[in-house]
Amino acid sequence: MAGQIKDTAHECPFGGVAPDEQEQTCPTRDPAAMARSFDAFGSSYQLNSAEALRWSRDQLPVFYAPKLGYWVVTRYDDIKTVFRDAILFSPRNALERITPATAEAQEILKTYGYGMGRTMVNEDEPAHMERRRTLLDHFMPDKLEAQQDMVRRLTREKIDAFIDSGRVDLIDEMLYEVPLLVALHFLGVPEDEIATIKTFSVAHSVNTWGKPSDQKQIEVAHDVGRFWKYAGEIIEKMRAEPDGAGWMHHTIRMNAEKPEIVTDNYVHSMMMAIIVAAHETTSLASANMFRTLLEHREAWNDICEDPSLIPNAVEECLRYAGSIVAWRRQTTAPTRLNGVDLPEGAKLLIVQASGNQDERHFEDGDTFDIYRDNAIDHLTFGYGAHQCMGKNIGRMEMRIFLEEVTRRLPHLRLAEQDFDQLPNISFRGPDSLWVEWDPTQNPERADAKVKTPRRCFAVGPPARRDVARKVRIAELHQEAEGILGVTIEDPQGRPLPKWSAGSHIELCVGEYDRKYSLCGSPDDNSYRVAIRREDLGRGGSRYIHETLQAGAEIRMRGPSNLFRLDESAPHVVLIAGGIGITPILAMADRLKDLGGSYELHYGGRSKSTMAFLNRVAQDHGAVLSLYAGDESQRMDLPALVANLGEGAQIYACGPKGLLNTLEVLTKDLPEGTFHFEHFSSSVAGLDPEKEQPFEVELSDSGLVLNVAADTTLLDAIRAAGIDVACDCREGLCGSCEVTVIEGEVDHRDMVLTRAERAGGKRMMTCCSRAKNGARLKLAL
Repeated sequence: MAGQIKDTAHECPFGGVAPDEQEQTCPTRDPAAMARSFDAFGSSYQLNSAEALRWSRDQLPVFYAPKLGYWVVTRYDDIKTVFRDAILFSPRNALERITPATAEAQEILKTYGYGMGRTMVNEDEPAHMERRRTLLDHFMPDKLEAQQDMVRRLTREKIDAFIDSGRVDLIDEMLYEVPLLVALHFLGVPEDEIATIKTFSVAHSVNTWGKPSDQKQIEVAHDVGRFWKYAGEIIEKMRAEPDGAGWMHHTIRMNAEKPEIVTDNYVHSMMMAIIVAAHETTSLASANMFRTLLEHREAWNDICEDPSLIPNAVEECLRYAGSIVAWRRQTTAPTRLNGVDLPEGAKLLIVQASGNQDERHFEDGDTFDIYRDNAIDHLTFGYGAHQCMGKNIGRMEMRIFLEEVTRRLPHLRLAEQDFDQLPNISFRGPDSLWVEWDPTQNPERADAKVKTPRRCFAVGPPARRDVARKVRIAELHQEAEGILGVTIEDPQGRPLPKWSAGSHIELCVGEYDRKYSLCGSPDDNSYRVAIRREDLGRGGSRYIHETLQAGAEIRMRGPSNLFRLDESAPHVVLIAGGIGITPILAMADRLKDLGGSYELHYGGRSKSTMAFLNRVAQDHGAVLSLYAGDESQRMDLPALVANLGEGAQIYACGPKGLLNTLEVLTKDLPEGTFHFEHFSSSVAGLDPEKEQPFEVELSDSGLVLNVAADTTLLDAIRAAGIDVACDCREGLCGSCEVTVIEGEVDHRDMVLTRAERAGGKRMMTCCSRAKNGARLKLAL
């Protein structure tokens, strides 16, 4: 197709990069020169935006691209910062043409009365939130559950039509039309002009995010103008059905009831925008999902064997190969982002695809892993006040597509093909996706029960308990008195995911799920942990010590890193108490490999109970201080803190008393000096008779929730369709942290320091609550 970007499967996307683009793809180049040469329409960015911007994430995470006229933002935390503040970083330019319209194209649009105004996507506050509150109800998870049967019926009908053919373009046969039909049904729009809508959708995408030639702009202007008229005609038909079902009917009724909020132009503009948004991104994301999984055959096979993996596999596909790679914002005042000064009016290209592979947030981020336990943190749906309202519709469709196809066509494979895609700055997905299979091997020919769904999934984010991979116990040995060393491997001999110092995994053994820090080498294909037996604990460690055997297959979650080492610190003081040596040892190994400045202090009840003594002495003897309690050796914590140099940081893991003492000693030091990780929690389950219900306002979402006495704040937020990450649910890990705007918090976590609790700006939603049943206001 003329003007298309070609991608060949299984090849490096940069082999064949034009000479004027090579500067931005070579990691050894000067970052300033790479920024000057960055071209959002060049083949490297078009084919693999995350890889094309790796140099930026590593060296220059916010840079000005003169060819584009935009500041480009590439790191996860910076992108989230931009999304979080819709006042300072306005969405007003989100639908602005990236290629200015020619005079002739503008005149053509006028002949159609084209008057596209603000929509939910590019509207400033307070108008945006007023409209979002008014129109949000149809998108709530409980309302969307009723759509599942329709999605599955449409999917089954499409598969029935091609299952015996052996070769199809999956997009043409299913992945374009089903999302469109679902969208039209959800909106309440007639379904009789699918081909017309497809033409208009492409024109709208090219007009807004593409780089059409002057001649192409004329053609596109006519299509966009006709789309505008078509949207208006649909609205008039729908106005004649005042009791019609669907979101657009609801919007039209709100237009009559609240014309000052839902204006006539808003209804017309939203009709045009949402017909595209409600299906195009899901269609592209679904195509990317099937391509990615079929290119990672082991993941495909795992899903065929265990469909409970599907919800998290969808999230990982959205992270690794989402259909939305970048969005736009504009500053309303001078500001500073990651050390870079941005003037008022600066236009930002925030590249979610790059943030989604940022290893500062996602362990081994450029690796596809359907077991990734924080895949849900992806930025493909955006974040904050403008997060995609239709995210749960897209998730639902993708899950059903994957469940139906993996069950009925587990032997599906990609056909040999080149992949074409429409060149643009924001969306990705192939124009076609050819797949093949041997119809004689279709499972339902031998067993008609295969046509019956094995799993149905609740609308909303995935359940973390389902995200666990099978692993095998390769070796068990005694690390020290009462401490069991465990080596873990993949049962099929595949390498386990890479990890970084401070990471932990969660082992699922019997009825127990327990977290343990990794303490082997990140370069090994296997994992090592050390487990101390706690006879007075909750029973997990005792059960593992008594029952675990070499060769046993268990489940494992992770790795995840919520105790991340700042490798740029000028000096690091590492402090370990007892089994707390496990994450600290991994940090010492990393600092030694980097040639960093560090010291290691390791204490325990006795040397016989201290794990890894020989290894610690051999690898870190020059910087090691040992303290055995039975030899009357004690760490002088006040002296360690008093002797800290400028910029030095402390990382500590161990008993609660050790960490509490260090917290007190460091309370007056600069923020970020003291980092710690607990390995046990005092959080118990909720007792409704002792708890108080309370009310919470979510400022970014415009919602007010009632949190019952028997419900955690985290569960109440997620039930409202707001995605909040969670890991331990015990107040240990910090993954469910939110920002507090107003209200007093009853802190019950073991993450925040005393000073942070007193500041009242952060809380852990899994365990903490409003104090005395008062009202909270959160930045969600």
